[in-house]
Amino acid sequence: MLDSTHMTDVPPISDAEIAEIAGQALQLPAGTPAAVKRWQATALPHGSGAPATGGLYRVGGTCTDGATFSIFFKQLHHVRHWRQLTIVPPNVRESFAQNFPWRQELAAWDDTFAGRLPDGLRVPALYRISDLGDDCLLVWMEDIDAIEEAWPITRYQRAAYLLGGLAALRSTPEVFGATAWRRGTVFGQYAAGRVGAGVVPLLHTDSLWRHPLLAQAADERLRDDLIDLATQLPGLTARLAELPAAMPHGDACPQNLLVPRSNPDTLVAIDISMQSPMPLGFDLGQLLVGHVHAGLMPAAHLPAVHEQLLPAYQAGLHDHGVDAAADDVLLGYAGSLLIRAGFTSLPFDLLREPARGDNLDEAELAHYLRERATLTRFIIDLARTTLSTARR
Repeated sequence: MLDSTHMTDVPPISDAEIAEIAGQALQLPAGTPAAVKRWQATALPHGSGAPATGGLYRVGGTCTDGATFSIFFKQLHHVRHWRQLTIVPPNVRESFAQNFPWRQELAAWDDTFAGRLPDGLRVPALYRISDLGDDCLLVWMEDIDAIEEAWPITRYQRAAYLLGGLAALRSTPEVFGATAWRRGTVFGQYAAGRVGAGVVPLLHTDSLWRHPLLAQAADERLRDDLIDLATQLPGLTARLAELPAAMPHGDACPQNLLVPRSNPDTLVAIDISMQSPMPLGFDLGQLLVGHVHAGLMPAAHLPAVHEQLLPAYQAGLHDHGVDAAADDVLLGYAGSLLIRAGFTSLPFDLLREPARGDNLDEAELAHYLRERATLTRFIIDLARTTLSTARR
């Protein structure tokens, strides 16, 4: 009898389904199920900030011949199922839920993404997509045994080069024609909704800025600089929509560029997002700040990493057939980074609702705020310098 352990917080899975997918993971002949002796499914921890993610899971097991397998699967769902939907401002909540492209991660296996990858960048093997009904899917894929550690500078250079190559290969009319999103639409909605409706009012909320921990973390100009830059968002989004563009990864933080332990020179792209034409340089923003957001890199290291990204990205563009002006790529990078992370990196929710501080004590929260304030200051200064140069 098959020995299976099915945790209560894991979606329903049958023994037959596990055997079939394990056969794929073990690379048995097509259609051949594995002779599974025992298996166990477990839920994995994940942040609640991804609106379309219902859960992350892993199945591990053993076959009758002693072979072992491990499979990763993810639940995607319509945003109406998101437990934190109420944090979206009420005036934009309905349109956000209706328009959020909750299935967009599946585009990673379309030819317009998987078929346009530069050498050294790949996606996980896709085994199956199971439809649970009610706009919920399980996406079964290769479980990458990834190195989880802070990146050396050389890996940032490598990632920037590959992202430049990806942008070059995804800058064709054929790729643009595969998306329903017009240039500027996604960024315009993000700037107006997440930033304009969600964050800008907080910049004008005096009580938040009088919070002693934020007052200690933020320099005296931080708030005023953010308010000033917020007034420039409409013009900036319009300018970004005019720059040379490509279809991006969309969320190219290091956490979404896995480093396989067996082949650390290769990166595995997961969790693609914002599949709309974006200005060249767009993906560099998340690459730069991802490990700071995760607490894996001090914000003080941002300048050193930043200096390496643009040259490597442009080399990737050039080697894959696209030459772009450095000033255009820098504006695409810095302008996108400002909109995507400049206004949202300060954890205002923790200051308004201390109980949501993820069990941080006061000293830990103070350190967290200092890191985020340093990150925000870096993004502000980069944006102001870049925008000033672009106006000349």
